[in-house]
Amino acid sequence: MLIAQIHPDFRLQNQSFKDEASFLEYVKNELPESYGFLKSFLDQSDSIVVPTSGSTGKPKQIKLQKEKMLNSAQATAAFFDLPPKTKALHCLSTDYIAGKMMWVRALSLGWHLDVVEAVSSPLKNMNSYYDFAAMVPLQAQNSLKELYRIKKLIIGGAPISYLLEQALAKIPVSIYQTYGMTETITHIAVKKIEKHAHAYKSLPKVKLSVDDRDCLCIAAPGISETRIITNDIVKLVSDTEFEWMGRYDTIINSGGVKLFPEQIEIKLAPFLAEPFFIAGIADKKLGSKVCLFIESKEPIDTIGRVLSKSSLSKYEFPKEIYFIDTFIRSNNNKVKRKETVNFRNTFK
Repeated sequence: MLIAQIHPDFRLQNQSFKDEASFLEYVKNELPESYGFLKSFLDQSDSIVVPTSGSTGKPKQIKLQKEKMLNSAQATAAFFDLPPKTKALHCLSTDYIAGKMMWVRALSLGWHLDVVEAVSSPLKNMNSYYDFAAMVPLQAQNSLKELYRIKKLIIGGAPISYLLEQALAKIPVSIYQTYGMTETITHIAVKKIEKHAHAYKSLPKVKLSVDDRDCLCIAAPGISETRIITNDIVKLVSDTEFEWMGRYDTIINSGGVKLFPEQIEIKLAPFLAEPFFIAGIADKKLGSKVCLFIESKEPIDTIGRVLSKSSLSKYEFPKEIYFIDTFIRSNNNKVKRKETVNFRNTFK
């Protein structure tokens, strides 16, 4: 079993440490929000308990083998060519797996790590340049003018909007959207954000397949001892590439026609500035009808003209439109669609 330990090239805020005790003492005083995780990760146990995000169900506690976490770090380093002494920015909350794994990568790979508060604009008032960083979409959106200071950036934790993806594609930086979850110890596949890019490519030693629902199945021996079966419907390009279509549990069966809310949202994205999503609501005639939810305190008078400009088919066109003051969101700002739909008793 691999033992979690500090790589000799590791630096934190430009400081080196003679041993684990001095490192943990520094973290306890300067970065207390990360102390609990790091203390547990560096102890002699072979696993650590972490919470899932709860974005697709109730949050739960799962046990991750530290050896698997180290393997995940090595896979990221190999895929992105991130050797020892890589200068990296950590701007994510250590409460979630993405923030935990930034620590694991830096410690085990010997990176030179700068840690800043997990705020919405992490690069504001900073002058440093970095080889690698990870952000959530909101942080990337608020940092568009400063992203040139990062050579390689991964973005995950929530979907990237159409408008943000278009903006990111214009920036001369290697930017990737990630696919993963707590159970896969963050990303197992990434998609480079550039024009005409549709497919995610898996990290080393990860093999992909689909089940009879066309949902993605992941075989990653170094990360999980069992095959992981997801609820993500994909179009499999090869055993290392896929195109993401939508969630199995959000498919709308409207009059016998199966519709992906996420694909409808892609068509609507260029025409709606407000946050929105598509969901199905029970209907006596159709079984389920397509409905559009828009986060707005007032109805949008021009919504009919806006929708007419899109390329929606007659099946995809919303049968009802709901304007919700504020969408219900999780602690990490993901929209809780089911809860928001159930809260739709507002004006239409």
